[in-house]
Amino acid sequence: MDFQGFFRKMKHDPGDPDPWLALYLDRSLPIDERAKAAFLKSQRSTTRRVVMPIIRPFARLSISGIKLMKILVPASWQSPWLLHRSIYWGLRLFVAPEANYLILRHFTIGTEILKFIEDNVPGIDIQTTTPLRTRRLEDLLDNTFTVHDLIFYNFIIELNEKLRADGREIEPRKEIDFSAITDDDASIDDLPNTWRNVVDLQTAIEIYTPLYALFLSDHHFWRASNSLQLDEIIALYVGKILNDPLPVALVHNHHPMVPSSTLEAGFRLTLHGLDSETLHGHLRKLKAEATRAAAQGARAP
Repeated sequence: MDFQGFFRKMKHDPGDPDPWLALYLDRSLPIDERAKAAFLKSQRSTTRRVVMPIIRPFARLSISGIKLMKILVPASWQSPWLLHRSIYWGLRLFVAPEANYLILRHFTIGTEILKFIEDNVPGIDIQTTTPLRTRRLEDLLDNTFTVHDLIFYNFIIELNEKLRADGREIEPRKEIDFSAITDDDASIDDLPNTWRNVVDLQTAIEIYTPLYALFLSDHHFWRASNSLQLDEIIALYVGKILNDPLPVALVHNHHPMVPSSTLEAGFRLTLHGLDSETLHGHLRKLKAEATRAAAQGARAP
C-alpha cells in the first residue's frame, strides 16, 4: 500500500500548514520512509484526533477496575489464547491498514535488532530467543505478543549471564556486522481494507491494553508493561557496539529499574513502536553507508 502517496498528494498552505506533512517531510529521525508515512497517516486520522482522547480515560479506568477484580481471582488464571484471538479479530475487522502494517512490521525489526547485537558480541550464541517475522494477521495467533515480551527478557538474561561468566562486557567493534539488518518491511500480505477498517494505531493500542490486564495474570501484565522500558537497555547495547551515544537519544522508554505505572502502558507501547523504528532505521542507515564505502573502496585503484 502506498502510504507515502497520501502525503505526496498534499498541498502545502503557508496560511494553514499541516503539522503531519511537516513531520513527514522532516528527516531528522532515521526512520524508514514507508513506516513513517504509515505512522503519521495513522496519527493524522479522525479516530486518533476524536476517538482516542475519549477512549483513553475509560481504558485506564478499566485497567484499574480489572486490577481490583484480580484480587478476587486466582493469581494463576490467564488466557493468552483469548487475548490473541481478541486482538486478531479486532485488527482484522476494525483497524486501518497502516496500523496493521506497523504492528506486523514491529516483530520483524525487533528480531533484527536483537540479532544485530548478538552478531556483534564475539563468542555469544543466544539460545533462548525465537525469531519472529510476521507477514499476515494470522501469524499473531501463536501468542506472538506475549512471546515478543519474553524474547527481550530472555535475551538480556542469557546475554549477561554469558558475559558475566567470561568476565567481560559489550565493547565497541571496529568491523560491524550488519547482516541481521535488512530492508524487509514484511511486505505485508492481504491487509484488510474495508469500510470498517478505520481505527488508528494509538486508539487500537489504548483499547487492547485493558485486554492485556484482563486476559493475563497481574504478574504477567506488569512484566509485559515493564518490558517497554527495556528500550533503553537495548539502545545502550547498540550504542556500545557502535561506540556512539546516538542510539540512546533515539529512544524514550527509559529507566526500567523504576517501572512506570501500568496505566501508562498504552501510551508507552506507542512510543516503543516508534523507538524500535528509529533504532532500526539508524542501523539501516549505517549499513547503507558501510556498503557504499566498501563499494567505493573496491572500485578505487
